[in-house]
Amino acid sequence: MQRQTVEFGGIPVGIVVPQNDKLRFIAVKFHVIDLDNRLFASVTELKRAIGEHLIEAKPMAA
Repeated sequence: MQRQTVEFGGIPVGIVVPQNDKLRFIAVKFHVIDLDNRLFASVTELKRAIGEHLIEAKPMAA
């Protein structure tokens, strides 16, 4: 596998880069920065983690 753009909700949020037998996520959007540099077994697992992260994320104070 080569580098691949990751979209969530139709918006590019980062890329995955193969590392050994895993995929390293490189975030390019602030709302997923907490997942930056983490390793995932698949893009499907990463997208699940993004969804869970966004559900758990607390909105910033205005």
